[in-house]
Amino acid sequence: MNGHPTGLWLEELATPYILFTLSRFNVDIVSIKGGKVPLDQWSIPIDILPIFEYVKPLLQNTKPISSVNFLNYDAILFCGGHGAIVDFPNNPYVANLILNMYRNRRIVAAVCHGVAGLVNVKDEYGSFFVTGKRITGFTNEEEKAVHLADRVPFLLESKLIKKVPYFMKHQFLHHM
Repeated sequence: MNGHPTGLWLEELATPYILFTLSRFNVDIVSIKGGKVPLDQWSIPIDILPIFEYVKPLLQNTKPISSVNFLNYDAILFCGGHGAIVDFPNNPYVANLILNMYRNRRIVAAVCHGVAGLVNVKDEYGSFFVTGKRITGFTNEEEKAVHLADRVPFLLESKLIKKVPYFMKHQFLHHM
């Protein structure tokens, strides 16, 4: 991403994965191209939770999103990391999956930069998928705080505000 390495933010996949599997849901991890999922190195703290280490091997040989049959799933979660803002917005498989899941009353969810997968999706009438929905995601302020506002292809909050009346956010607080 303009000279900055990108990838998945590990916690945004690991935490839901652990919670879903502990609740006895079957979970598949897929990626845009399949194969190994790159991790954002900033998302792997020195004191990484041991349980996150359990998830990392599952990212070595993922199925491509093009192989996903939405009929086999009740929900989909688009995880974040700056890789998502590069890979998701204009991917036809992402758009198709979102529309098919939603039309069939399945859950479509996204966290952080994963929301980038929703921004350009249009239905058969040309309406944006996000229109009329309450959305949140990585804010302009957060992008500036991590010094990547000038490197991302677009500012997620700015793009969403043009399309949704309800972009929800709270004051950004740095973690201590």
